Amino acid sequence: MKIEFDKIPLKVIPNFNGGEKEFETRMYIDDMNKIFKGKLKPGCSIGLHTHNTSSEIIYVLSGKGKVVNLDVTERVGPGDCHYCKKGESHTFINDGDEDIEFFAVVCNQ
Repeated sequence: MKIEFDKIPLKVIPNFNGGEKEFETRMYIDDMNKIFKGKLKPGCSIGLHTHNTSSEIIYVLSGKGKVVNLDVTERVGPGDCHYCKKGESHTFINDGDEDIEFFAVVCNQ
């Protein structure tokens, strides 16, 4: 199945999971997964949240920022992949001066 993100309506979510400013996304959701392209502009973040029933994989397409997972801060940039296991907490922060664009999958299995 081909997912054409450009044909999915853009959602702009303020303070996503308690984060700063807005999270922009085009998201495909079914009963098994959430598959999305997202954007964090400079100063934006996805707030700290726990994946109680799922895991998440984030692949950075462009831009630079940081993720905090299990109180460990890691710098991420193009080509980096962040994995948040089921039961863990994480946040994603754009502390740079350019947009971060990324692809993510939340697996609900």
